[in-house]
Amino acid sequence: MAAKCVHKGCGKVFSDPDEPCIYHPGPPDFHEGQKGAGATCKRKGCNATYDGKVPREDEECVHHPGAAVFHEGSKGWSCCKRRVLEFEEFMKIEGCTKKKRHLFLGKGKPTGEEKVETVRTDFYQTSTAVIASLYLKKIDSSKAKVDFSSPNSIDVDLPTADDKRYATTIPLFGPIDTEASKYKIMGTKLEFSLIKADGASWPVFRSDDRLTGERIQVGKAGRVS
Repeated sequence: MAAKCVHKGCGKVFSDPDEPCIYHPGPPDFHEGQKGAGATCKRKGCNATYDGKVPREDEECVHHPGAAVFHEGSKGWSCCKRRVLEFEEFMKIEGCTKKKRHLFLGKGKPTGEEKVETVRTDFYQTSTAVIASLYLKKIDSSKAKVDFSSPNSIDVDLPTADDKRYATTIPLFGPIDTEASKYKIMGTKLEFSLIKADGASWPVFRSDDRLTGERIQVGKAGRVS
């Protein structure tokens, strides 16, 4: 009776159990430039995930071929006209160009927790407060830790729902009122509302940031509940 070989890479139907079988004894290895289950499309604004179920010729990649544009508080893409104010909304701007087939590169998502070394940060200030954002998606608010115990630094430990973690001590440019300062966690970021202890202007957010001479916006602080 004929039977199909289950060895990886063979899959032939044999009627003679003594016929030679040519197969792969090891697990698959997806190198750079090849597709792997769980790999994400590398085109900006797409984020489709490869699962092998959809034929490549049926794939449609909706993406942004241009570069991200951040100018005077507005955010958008150089390839289309839409502009938004919040980074969270910027991440939701749908692609403006369609192309056949996604651009899948690299390996699938690794198992275990991934350590995030750096995140994007921006801030603005009023005469009494500094409103700063750390951009990190899917922060697990039930496990996140933010420590305001020192007036000159903030300790953060931010695990995410997709097995990443950003943990660091942020050295602040100026002292803060630790009792009055607050934070809130959103879908794509953590936002601080830091109350200045001395009312001085902050040219940078971190004390180890390079002074650029740029003016930092002074406006009305957002409310943090």
